[in-house]
Amino acid sequence: MDVLLIGGVSRMMDALIDKFNKTGHRVFLLTGRREKKLFYRHVYERYNFSYDDDSIQEILQSIKPEITVFLGSYDSNFDWGKTQKESMRYTAGLTNLLSAHSLSGSGRFVYFSSQEVYGDSYANNIPETEEISPKGLKALTIAQGESLCGNYRKAQGMDTLILRFDGVYGIPKRGKKQEDACFKMCMEAIKNSSISASSRNKFSMLYLNDAVELAYKVIVDKMPAQPLYHISSMEEITELQLAEAICQSMGPGVEIIDNSIGENYKLVLDGQIYQEEYDQKIFTNYQQGAKKVADFVKRYSSFFSTADDAGAGWFGKLKQNLRSIFGRLLPFIENLVCFIPFFMLNNRAVGSEFFDRVDFYLLYVLLFAIVHGQQQAIFSGLLSVAGYCFRQMYTRSGFDVLLDHNTYVWMAQLFILGMTVGYMKDQLQHIREDDEEELHYLRGKLEDISNINDSNVRMKQNFERQVVNQKDSLGKIYEITSSLDRYSPEETLFYAAQALAKLMDSRDVAIYLVANQNYARLFSATSPEARKLGNSIAYTAMEEMSAELKANHVFINKTMNDKLPLMASPVFEGERMQLILMVWGLPWQRMTLAETNKLTIIGRLIQNAVLRANRYLDTLKDQRYMKGTNMLAKNAFTLLVRAFFDARAKGLTECTLLRVLTEDGSPAQAAAALSQNMRQTDYMGMLKDGGLYVLLSNTDDKHAGVVIERFRALGYESRLVRISGYESHPRKELAV
Repeated sequence: MDVLLIGGVSRMMDALIDKFNKTGHRVFLLTGRREKKLFYRHVYERYNFSYDDDSIQEILQSIKPEITVFLGSYDSNFDWGKTQKESMRYTAGLTNLLSAHSLSGSGRFVYFSSQEVYGDSYANNIPETEEISPKGLKALTIAQGESLCGNYRKAQGMDTLILRFDGVYGIPKRGKKQEDACFKMCMEAIKNSSISASSRNKFSMLYLNDAVELAYKVIVDKMPAQPLYHISSMEEITELQLAEAICQSMGPGVEIIDNSIGENYKLVLDGQIYQEEYDQKIFTNYQQGAKKVADFVKRYSSFFSTADDAGAGWFGKLKQNLRSIFGRLLPFIENLVCFIPFFMLNNRAVGSEFFDRVDFYLLYVLLFAIVHGQQQAIFSGLLSVAGYCFRQMYTRSGFDVLLDHNTYVWMAQLFILGMTVGYMKDQLQHIREDDEEELHYLRGKLEDISNINDSNVRMKQNFERQVVNQKDSLGKIYEITSSLDRYSPEETLFYAAQALAKLMDSRDVAIYLVANQNYARLFSATSPEARKLGNSIAYTAMEEMSAELKANHVFINKTMNDKLPLMASPVFEGERMQLILMVWGLPWQRMTLAETNKLTIIGRLIQNAVLRANRYLDTLKDQRYMKGTNMLAKNAFTLLVRAFFDARAKGLTECTLLRVLTEDGSPAQAAAALSQNMRQTDYMGMLKDGGLYVLLSNTDDKHAGVVIERFRALGYESRLVRISGYESHPRKELAV
């Protein structure tokens, strides 16, 4: 295939060229700048045009590439220190590329994005469906690039593919700085002989070669299932762990400063969709990757450091000092070299009919005053005086030259003009430097203002949503929770989880029934994430949470412990804890007093609905249970089974139905024997065929085997029962 790569000089570009070349593709390159000195191996043709050039369309039409890859977030042609200027140039260039690609109709357009489009902290890994929240002008510009690709895909049917990379890092080019966390820590170690890191900052990183390998599989796939993929190792690492890995390579002279203060921050992309569709294998782990980068930066520290850096080493400092001295001496050397031709020109002009009145020394002094300023003007003036006196002594003595007033008039003229022009040059240079410093300061202020504005915009949008949707109003909360009344008493707790998820704006919610003073059983959950604590938990062992719950307070997971829910609220009946409401999948910004109060109110309203249902069932206890047994009657048990399987079809619970085989045909005796070996959350009853059945809550077919063996040990055989056709017709008569 013909592949067009678009981007500047970088390790990412080198890796892409090598990968496509090794796999037999023909590589074309659009450099994005008019730089003809660049050299790339294995590139079939190189085009040195800017992205907004009119020739882009002609280039695409002539190449007709099957794949076009734009490096986007990793394009070295953009200096993001000048974000406002580069943002406009980036957007204009990308628009021109997409427009030209659309008109040429040449294959797939691949856009490289990064985790920077997410600026918030997230409790869980971020899937592709999560709404982006860019912070800063660079992140916003990259996110706008994604939107442009999406718009061209929707409006014109263009084949666009967006790849979001998570924390790409790699070995830098000598003397070229990078923005990844690993390189920044290495630079901090060289400059300060120390690395400041926090254990509260969690992220994920992907070594450059691994990132290219993973991206290649999607790029060359003829029919990728998604227009957007997250490419991530999904292996969490903290700043402190990364700093320790770097210190092992940097040597004993580097110390770690632990600044683990403030809130937890986690940003890890979820690459589960990619893993399910493609074979993902990470070849370079954190320890290996950090060692490679640290060893390279340490070996070539003189290219990255200055003489003042603590970790530069004596050789690096010597090299930097020599480079600094040579840089300061270079104008003087240049001055001496240029003096020779001007001295020769002045000698040839003496006595010449045409050039006798041309003062070459004055031109020489003015030249260096204009180029280098007052200091070099004085030095060139001294050289000119020496040359003038030397030339005059060809015909006169040195004493006569010194007594000649014309010599001093000429010298005054030379120095006055030279120093005046040099002073003006220095002043202009100082003004330019002051302007640059002020611009740098203002850019920093603008960046701060942009971040504050982004935060204010998000808060404004949240308030607007609250006003428009009224999701957080007491009326809306009551409306949703009161909808539980329309369900049958057996269904109330299942749909309470749905109501809680809707009101807390979280996909991951679970409701646990408190079985006794130590254990709670999972009754209903809205996602696999909400079930990760298991079907049965010893909640008293979770001291941090249980202390708050027993005090009838809402628990907030301030330490972001991944083994605890982010928020939990108890539901009491009298002095006995009856339920535990658990909420996962909340951003840390929402773990506030307002959310705590909201969860408390929701818990009270759900409690009212559950209590009404329980009181109703207690009132009908004599009608629901068969006389003298703990078995539910046919009608009551049928309703209960239907409620459980209806909830299972909606992903709210797991349940299994067992048929107990009784030889004597009397289920009452079997029920009395088996009831002592059942959990409090399991149910026993009869269906229309008159047989004895056991409903196991939050138990799948695999774990039901334990209960079957337990019944067998008591002398009763049992088997799994399928409810035929129930998934497609949940309200039909139960047929077993």
